[in-house]
Amino acid sequence: MYMQSDPSMGLIAKIQEHLPLSLSLSPQGQTMLSALLFSTLLWMSLILTLRFCLKLLLSYHRWMFEQHGHMSTKTKVWATLVKLLSSRKPLLYSYQTSLPHLPVPPIKDTLERYLESVKPLLDLDGFQRMRRLTSEFEKSLGNRLQRYLRLKALWATNYVSDWWEEYVYLRSRSPIMVNSNYYGMDFLYVTPTPNQAARAGNTITALFLYRRKVNREELNPSRIPGTVIPLCAAQCERMFNTTRTPGEETDVLQHWQDSEFVAVYHRGRYFRLWVYRAGRLLSPREIQFQIQRILDDPSPPSPGEEKLGALTAGNRTPWARVRKQFFSSGVNKQSLDCIEKAAFFVTLDDQAEGMKGENPSENLDRYAKSLLHGKCYDRWFDKSFSVVVYKNGKNGLNAEHSWADAPIVAHLWEFTLATDTFHLGYNSDGNCRGDVDHSLPHPQRLSWDIPFEVQTQISESLAVAQALADEVDCHVFPFRKFGKGLIKKMKLSPDSFVQLALQLAYYRDRGTFCLTYEASMTRLFREGRTETVRSCSNESCAFVLALEGGEDREQCRKLLRKTAEKHQNLYRLAMTGSGIDRHLFCLYVVSKYLGVESPFLKEVLSEPWRLSTSQTPVQQMELFDLVNHPEFISLGGGFGPVADDGYGVSYIIMGEDMINFHVSCKHSCKETDSHKFGCQVSQAMVDLMTLLNPDFRDTTEANSDEQT
Repeated sequence: MYMQSDPSMGLIAKIQEHLPLSLSLSPQGQTMLSALLFSTLLWMSLILTLRFCLKLLLSYHRWMFEQHGHMSTKTKVWATLVKLLSSRKPLLYSYQTSLPHLPVPPIKDTLERYLESVKPLLDLDGFQRMRRLTSEFEKSLGNRLQRYLRLKALWATNYVSDWWEEYVYLRSRSPIMVNSNYYGMDFLYVTPTPNQAARAGNTITALFLYRRKVNREELNPSRIPGTVIPLCAAQCERMFNTTRTPGEETDVLQHWQDSEFVAVYHRGRYFRLWVYRAGRLLSPREIQFQIQRILDDPSPPSPGEEKLGALTAGNRTPWARVRKQFFSSGVNKQSLDCIEKAAFFVTLDDQAEGMKGENPSENLDRYAKSLLHGKCYDRWFDKSFSVVVYKNGKNGLNAEHSWADAPIVAHLWEFTLATDTFHLGYNSDGNCRGDVDHSLPHPQRLSWDIPFEVQTQISESLAVAQALADEVDCHVFPFRKFGKGLIKKMKLSPDSFVQLALQLAYYRDRGTFCLTYEASMTRLFREGRTETVRSCSNESCAFVLALEGGEDREQCRKLLRKTAEKHQNLYRLAMTGSGIDRHLFCLYVVSKYLGVESPFLKEVLSEPWRLSTSQTPVQQMELFDLVNHPEFISLGGGFGPVADDGYGVSYIIMGEDMINFHVSCKHSCKETDSHKFGCQVSQAMVDLMTLLNPDFRDTTEANSDEQT
């Protein structure tokens, strides 16, 4: 107005012409209002344009398939543009609306990759039969289902995640303990304090500090390591104040905006512990003081209270009926609300766990079983996660699976362990730091009225859960002979190396190959969760048979590298939305909605995963100073076996020189043994490294002699 120039090229004047006559503004006021409207629209358009451009850029994934160290010009330009458009100080959810939607892959490509994945597992007649089934499906029903799936992908944020959550997790009627929930462990070599109340005080404080960071979006967005490429953070939204409530046909995830208390279980009693007072988070020392009050409380459990948690460990439908009939009103509803609306659940265990005593290996196995299922009634398996603090100060957690996958919980647990030990710390007596307000009200003991019918159902659920828990055979062991440092020197992917070792170990254990599940993530896309990498490939089978058949060492090396390259390609395809199993799963769901049967899909989805594997990623290594404090190494976590006659294997690559393994199977299967398979895995790791580096065996033997 004062410079007599119009940067809007006449648009401000156009807006001014269309202002309502009822606005009794001077010409100058009308100009100012028009300029304000124009600049607001310009700002919004610019933001949306930048967001759209970033979304287009993040849809480019060819960079993942380029050879390491040989980046194309196109990828270099792309990386520069991504950096320019990325926020300098992003919040946790800054990139959510810029993430692309998960694409539906062409059905022809998925079916071809499926046939390739099952070829080494079938004989000639079986493969020809499966090829015929696949061809018939593609020509008849497949394309029709694909069209419906593409329609869903147009309006849904993610065409997989809602169905995956509902049909794989929430509609399952079997116990979630062992079958679905998973666990995370404490440090391997150290326990920051032997004081149970103090460890609980710092752990609870660290978890609430993490929740504050999530609520304020102060956490940095997760990215693909070594890049600026963001990952979806949607799973963080339901981390706290969340519970899975049972239903007769399907469960429901309930999430509350806030909660200022935790639910605590100790020796058969339930308590509500407030951790905020007048809007202030209690200090760790004050929470320790309150926890000690619970530990010192001599009151006995009320009738039916001690084993009430078994309802969450048994079958879902009986729990849903009991909850509806006996926990919908009165004192039972009030107490159940206190548990379900709590930020999370805490168990003060009266056992001591960890790598201790004369048999540390056996104790680690018992520690894993304790976190996976406990006594089957002293955890609340429906909560998003339950923290367990043992009598000797060791801790761990058990997480429900439907709301999020393991990397989300692992990120939370890394922060908790690091904050507990390195930031909050303990005084020389092993107590939490800080002062205590002795006027704090006592933790509230929850009251129950458990009738005989409920006690009967508790006993039945406990019997189901106990039988399942007794079946689980766990073995946890740290592999210390080498780690990712030496594997990378051999110019191989550590994950590919471990997966190949698992294939070799399984073949030696069972004399055959099996369908293998490796969990990959699809968080490059909005609301992405997981995809399956079928690690047992034609290449891996050819390598194992060559090695076990005594073929030439150089030929075996070539096959090993070819297998590792194939595995990496499969992993990249899964990450970028071109996996096999989620696509086929969604086609199966569409067929059920339409009421049509597909022999092909029915057979594919009924195939057992006899080797189910997952790597727990270390995402915040900067929180742990392993150079000056190498003893502060986390054990990672694990899960139960997926198939009755198979293995569940979780592993975490810690630092440069250690890989921790968690192996599980079932005692009822005479062909599986977690300890035997663990030995096979260790030997396979050594044999692969010896193949790549013949001097390695001599080195390990020399080191072994020195240690002896």
